[in-house]
Amino acid sequence: MASTAPEPTPEPSPRPTTDSGLPLKPVYRAADARAEAAPPGEYPFTRGIYPEMYRRRPWTIRQYAGFGSAAETNRRFRYLLGHGQTGLSVAFDLPTQMGHDADSPMARGEVGKVGVSISSLKDMETLLDGIPLAEVSTSMTINAPAALLLLLYELVAEQQGVSGDRLNGTVQNDILKEYAARGTYVFPPRPSMRLTTDVFGYCKERLPNWNTISISGYHLREAGATAVQELGFTMAHAIAYVEAARAAGLEVGAFAPRLSFFFAVFSDFFEEVAKFRAARTLWARLLKERYGITDPRAQALRFHTQTGGSTLTAQQPHNNIVRVALQAMSAVLGGTQSLHANSFDEALGLPSEMAATLSVRTQQIIAHETNVASVADPMGGSYLVEALTAQLETGATALIEEVDRRGGAIAAIETGFTQDAVQESAYRFQQAVETGRRVVVGVNRFQGDHEAVEIVKISPKHEREQVEALKRLRDGRDAAQVEARLAEVRRAAEGNANLLPPMREALRRYATIGEVCGVLRQVFGEYRPGTRS
Repeated sequence: MASTAPEPTPEPSPRPTTDSGLPLKPVYRAADARAEAAPPGEYPFTRGIYPEMYRRRPWTIRQYAGFGSAAETNRRFRYLLGHGQTGLSVAFDLPTQMGHDADSPMARGEVGKVGVSISSLKDMETLLDGIPLAEVSTSMTINAPAALLLLLYELVAEQQGVSGDRLNGTVQNDILKEYAARGTYVFPPRPSMRLTTDVFGYCKERLPNWNTISISGYHLREAGATAVQELGFTMAHAIAYVEAARAAGLEVGAFAPRLSFFFAVFSDFFEEVAKFRAARTLWARLLKERYGITDPRAQALRFHTQTGGSTLTAQQPHNNIVRVALQAMSAVLGGTQSLHANSFDEALGLPSEMAATLSVRTQQIIAHETNVASVADPMGGSYLVEALTAQLETGATALIEEVDRRGGAIAAIETGFTQDAVQESAYRFQQAVETGRRVVVGVNRFQGDHEAVEIVKISPKHEREQVEALKRLRDGRDAAQVEARLAEVRRAAEGNANLLPPMREALRRYATIGEVCGVLRQVFGEYRPGTRS
C-alpha cells in the first residue's frame, strides 16, 4: 500500500527558473523571441543541420553496452542489434579506461564492473566476433587510451578484410573533460593533447570517415554543470582541441568535419530542446568567425545524446521509464544525430536485457508513432523555445569569453576554474533538492513503498578468467617481437612522430594496453592534480 503520510511542503520559489537559473515568465509572446532563424540546413544551423532532418535519415539508436567479459558483451551486442539497435556503443571497465591490464594490482576488484574488460587484441577479436564492421557504426567511450582502442578496432577490421575507409564510428578521445569532471585520466594534459591530435592526423590518412573526437558536455552535466555551463565549457574545450591541432600542423578545414559532440539531455524539457539549437548556432559561428571556416560540413555540429544518468533514481525506479522517454523526446525535438536512452534500472546496477530492450522500444515509439520525425525543428517558432535558445547562447558565449580571458581551457582546468564552477552548480542543485525547491518525484515528494527490481551483478569469476587468459596470451606470443615494438613506441614518444603507427604494430603483436601505456607513463609521467594557483 502506498504511504498516506502528508507530503512535505516545499519552500516557496520566489521566481520560477529553468535548471540553469534562467528566469521563466508566466507567458511568452512574439516580442520575447528573436527574429526567425534561417531554415534547417543553412548557417548557423540553429534549426537543424539537414533541410529535412529525420525525413532524410533517422537518428541512430545507439545503446551503450559493455560488462564483464568480451564474450558476454558480444552476446549483448548481438541481442541489441537483433532488437532494432542500429549502432554499437561500447562501455569499457575502469581498468581499461585507466590504461591498466586486467591482471594489474590497480585493476583488482574492478575488472568488468562498469564496462567490458579489454587488455589486448585478443579481447577485441572476441568482442567484435561475428559483427560486420563495414555495416555498423560504432562509438567507443574511451579517452586516455582512446588511440589504443581505436587501433585495436582497426586491426580487427583488417582481419575481416575491411579497409579503413569503410569504417564508420566515433572514439570519444576527449581528455579535457576528464580533468574537469570525470577523473579517468592517465597522462598530464599536454602530452594527452598530443595523443588526441595524433589521432586526428592518423585518421585523416587511414580512417577518413571516422569521427576522431566526441567533445563531451555529457560528463560535465553529470558532474553538476548547468545547461549553460555544459554548452560554454564544451565549446571552450573544442577551441582548445582546434588550437592544439593547428599547433601540430593540421589544417582546421581538413579535420573539423570529423569533430563531433556528446551532450546530456536532462528533464527541463524546453531548456534542453533550446540547448541543442543553441549548440549548433555557437559551433557554426565559432568556426566561421574565429577560424574563417565556411565549409558547411565543418560548421554543421553533429552530436550524440544520452539521457541523464544522474537523473535516474533508485527510489521508485519505474518512474525512470517516464523520465527517459521525456528526455529522449526532448533530444529528438532538439535534432540529435544519435541517441542512447538509459535503462530504468541503471541507478541500481547494470541494465537487464528487458530494461535495455525497453529503452530501444522507447526510441522506436518516438520515431514511428509520434510523427515528430516528420518535421524539421517542430519546436521552432515557439516563443518560449526561441527565447531560451537566445539566452543559452548568450550565457554560453559569456562563459567562453571568460575561459579565453583565463588563458584557454587547459589553463582554466589547471587553475581549477572549471572544476570549481561545476562543483558550485552541483552544490546549489543539491541544496534545492534537499530544501524541496527542486522536486524529484519519489525522492523528496510523493514517496511510496519500495519497488522490487532485479539487479544484474557481475560475477568475480570474470576477473579470474580474464587474468588467466592474459597469462596464456603472454606465454604464447613472441616476447622478443613485443619488446622490439614497445621500444619503437618509446622512441616515438620521446620524439615528435605520430604515436599511432608504432603503437599499432605493438598491438598487432599482442602487446597489451597496460604495456603500451606503461611505456608512455615512463616518458610522459602520470597526472596528479596539484596545488591550484
